[in-house]
Amino acid sequence: MIFETYFKDFLEDFCSVEMEHWNYPYGCILMGAVGLYEATGDEDWLKAVRVFGEKYVDEKGVIRGYVADEHNVDLMCSGNVLYFLYQYTGEQRFKDGIDMIMANLREQPRTSYGNFWHKQIYPYQVWLDGLYMAQPFYLRYETLFNDGKNYDDTIAQFQNVRKYIYDDKKHLYYHAYDETRNMIWADKATGCSPCFWLRAMGWYLMALADCYGIMPEDCEKRRVFAELLKEAVDGLLPYRDEAKGMFYQLIDRKDLEGNYLETSGTAMVAYAILKGCRLGMLETQTYEKVGRDILLAVGTEKLEYDHGRLHLTGSCASAGLGPKDERDGSPEYYLSEAVKPDNSHGVAACMLAYGEWLKLSGKDRA
Repeated sequence: MIFETYFKDFLEDFCSVEMEHWNYPYGCILMGAVGLYEATGDEDWLKAVRVFGEKYVDEKGVIRGYVADEHNVDLMCSGNVLYFLYQYTGEQRFKDGIDMIMANLREQPRTSYGNFWHKQIYPYQVWLDGLYMAQPFYLRYETLFNDGKNYDDTIAQFQNVRKYIYDDKKHLYYHAYDETRNMIWADKATGCSPCFWLRAMGWYLMALADCYGIMPEDCEKRRVFAELLKEAVDGLLPYRDEAKGMFYQLIDRKDLEGNYLETSGTAMVAYAILKGCRLGMLETQTYEKVGRDILLAVGTEKLEYDHGRLHLTGSCASAGLGPKDERDGSPEYYLSEAVKPDNSHGVAACMLAYGEWLKLSGKDRA
């Protein structure tokens, strides 16, 4: 019950929060709530989702705080909530909101090889984060409204990331890639950023699992996501801390002073493994216990009781690259970012992972 107690308290507070602008962390929180509803059938999990829809999408489908001119894939992530709200309520405004985001995605600038820029202010850059922000939304639209005509576009964008951002020696993915190699953080030979940041890998793994689940079961093309997920998980697991069962903020630098076991990225790994097992992307006999143990490690190590409430600790508040000479991608940079309790990234990832564990196990809530 400890995870559920924490999530219910968090969502109760979340209902009163006012977003400064339309953003992805809140969308991730709400998709976590949707996952818990799907796993349990308890509509209490949907209160925050319904409140969100009422606050941020008007009767004409105009999304409060959405700035299309930013050409920012981060803004597309919360659109996944609108798919659920449209199916759950049947209200046209949510479909109109979906169409607005999709129209913006069609105009998103791309690299020369076809991947979406991360943002207008990050030209010719592809970040692992962006795959989760844009591709599940894109595939949902294709599946529901376009007969999957552009499935190959999404698959190619993942394959390009494997080509340009994967390190064959470490078996890990770098955070980002700059096609122009002009950024301060970009390697002049490879274009890659210098570090393996855990949450970036987490976004990538979750995107693979979600995209596989969105495509129809009889679609042979989705096997690409399963192959990429297994390769990435197998490459990542050897870096897991043996004593604590979690992963480090800088995945391969356990030796580095100040490196720490990070909550959000670890929970994302658990989510991807558990969902991968449930969907048949990964062998249950081999991976289910691993995914469950990673999630339990987060609960054991990072849920703390203080002043009458539970708090989820150990999540990096935010990290990125640029847009100019700041956030240089160095190890020192990633370890300098604040670590905050009850951070939305960590809470959302734990909600998503716990919902997948419930779906997979079929057990009573524990």
